[in-house]
Amino acid sequence: MELPAYSVQELNHSIGVLLERGFAPRFLVDGAVLKPVLKKGHLWFTLTDGDASITAVAWASTLKRLSYRPDDGDGVRVVGKLNFWAARASISVQVLDLRPSLTTVMRRFESVRQTLEAEDLLNPALKRPLPAQPRCIALLTSVPSSALADLLRTAAQRWPACSLRVVPIPVQGDVERKICAVFDQLQEHWERLGVEAVVLARGGGSREDLSVFDGEQLARCLLRCPVPVVSGIGHEDDITIADLVADWRAATPTAAIVALLPDRQEQLRLLEQRGQHWRQSLRLRLQKLREQLQPERQQQQRRALLHQSLERRRWRLHGQGQLITALSPKRLLRRGYCLLKDSKGAMVRSGSHLNHGDDLWAQLSDGVLQLQVESWHADGSGGN
Repeated sequence: MELPAYSVQELNHSIGVLLERGFAPRFLVDGAVLKPVLKKGHLWFTLTDGDASITAVAWASTLKRLSYRPDDGDGVRVVGKLNFWAARASISVQVLDLRPSLTTVMRRFESVRQTLEAEDLLNPALKRPLPAQPRCIALLTSVPSSALADLLRTAAQRWPACSLRVVPIPVQGDVERKICAVFDQLQEHWERLGVEAVVLARGGGSREDLSVFDGEQLARCLLRCPVPVVSGIGHEDDITIADLVADWRAATPTAAIVALLPDRQEQLRLLEQRGQHWRQSLRLRLQKLREQLQPERQQQQRRALLHQSLERRRWRLHGQGQLITALSPKRLLRRGYCLLKDSKGAMVRSGSHLNHGDDLWAQLSDGVLQLQVESWHADGSGGN
């Protein structure tokens, strides 16, 4: 069998065609970045897993779109395709997208955490209490996003009296400086806007996607925030540096609003319970006052009864006095009558026992007359 014959150019071209037909147009590859170098706007580096290595390049046009720029030794996950240069028969990985690996993310997380701990900035004593019934809060999250929709819906259900200031921020990639810039701008307007707390939120994603919230500068920005910060980033199991420095860490964006805003239904129940308690307290107090006033009321009733009895007696005496006055002899004396009395002062009701010469006294209305009996004549007779 005759062996095929190639020129160098033909051989390299055939290899290129073979690779193009037999290899996936795009693929994922994990490895560590070695000796990254920027040449003419292109990023060149070696990608290795410790047992093998391959050259990789991110062209300048791609590099502008990347949100992450690796350092030497960083673990990365590359979305790429094979580049084969037929002239030199060299192969490299052309980077289409580049993200840090979980190992790199956690190494950065641990480094920042240790730095902040060394300065005692993660001390629980630094945590500020959340406002009980905030009138205005700022929501820092991506707009539009499902996280924002959950925040707005939950806030409307729980405490619609609270005003919401929606502040858009990027939440993906190398955007730490942009988020810090938003905090710096808002710091000048907290008081004018009336903001009493901040919610920093991002919906679910891989731990690598949440690495933007592991930055040291963002952590210091949150610590400088003049109002309490509630973090609601990712899922319940995801913990970022922002979660550690926030005044309150919630598992999700929805949980952040739940932690910050009271439940109006629960508040209504509490108000009703307090109203019942106050009404019961007032009833008990009034009952106690009634019991304390009972003896005095009874005494007042006794005084009232005594007064009524005295009043009746007074009117009875008054009537008797009028009767006495009407029957008084003086009344008759004023009408021209007189009262006769003998020498002993006894009333003379009949002249039959009087004798000639007896002394009598006649009581008139204005004085007394002394009289002496001359004679006595009985009614209808001419006796002495």
